[in-house]
Amino acid sequence: MSGDNMSKLVSIGEVLIDFIPQEYGIVLKNVKRIKKAPGGAPANVAAAVSRYGQSAKMVTKLGEDAFGDFLIDTLENAGVDTKSVLRTSEANTGLAFVSLNSDGERDFSFYRNPSADLLLQAEEIEDNLMEQGDILHFCSVDLVESPMKYAHEKLIKQTHRNKGIISFDPNVRLPLWNDHESCRKTILAFLPQSHIVKVSDEELEFITGIKDESAGLQSLFTGHVKVVVYTKGSKGAYIITRNHSTFKEAYKVTAVDTTGAGDAFIGGFLSCLLRDGVTINDLEKYAEEHSNHLLTFSNASGALTTTKKGGISALPTLEEILAML
Repeated sequence: MSGDNMSKLVSIGEVLIDFIPQEYGIVLKNVKRIKKAPGGAPANVAAAVSRYGQSAKMVTKLGEDAFGDFLIDTLENAGVDTKSVLRTSEANTGLAFVSLNSDGERDFSFYRNPSADLLLQAEEIEDNLMEQGDILHFCSVDLVESPMKYAHEKLIKQTHRNKGIISFDPNVRLPLWNDHESCRKTILAFLPQSHIVKVSDEELEFITGIKDESAGLQSLFTGHVKVVVYTKGSKGAYIITRNHSTFKEAYKVTAVDTTGAGDAFIGGFLSCLLRDGVTINDLEKYAEEHSNHLLTFSNASGALTTTKKGGISALPTLEEILAML
């Protein structure tokens, strides 16, 4: 392990505004009071990593609009490097309307046709953005057919070339795809290019097409995949390698909004890798030897995030996590 702590997280994909109702258990069309919150899974992860004391950079494109200004301010306030966040007048910043059930679970309605993030082009990605020891994190929301998909491909190739670590959270959002099969196929195409795959119990069967849980999980070890992080909401989570599996129960908290909990979880996980200077060569061994700490830290990060509304705005501090461990 390098341990020099110079490595950074680079997160690519959507940064958007979540409009969150201030009333529970009401269908979206009947909601009267709405609060705007910064969101987008890759942005949530970058903010978490920065919040926990590591370097994080966001790669995306925003509209030249007030929402874009608000998101840049939010990222910068969270300590995220925004030098690779470009602006465009060709499309607006993405918006998502979220309605909350009484248990804090969500229902989404997205406004992007297209949104600015989908217009980021491969040639706009700097050539030496990824350095040895850096971690690239991405999701599937911005892998729809668009310039942004090819921007992802360029950054993934660059990360492999420069011996970085690639983390993929499919983060399935079916309303954003024209058809479910193209979503599944795209996820399966990008999966083998990743070293770490985070998947939730709600997504596993959809992604793999396999009903049996353990067979489904094993099928994820394809291509470059070394570590599978398997989350089961309020039950807990697993860290799995080809030869090893560790489970830790989740912390019991009163959830008010589960938005961003999975992002806070993987953000906590990736911040530990950066803190300890983990490289691609020792990733598997590190995940096996430190699985208990990784899970307790990530579980605490995810659980505390559900106790407040929103994604980035709900992230706990490092001190709050350490107090829980």
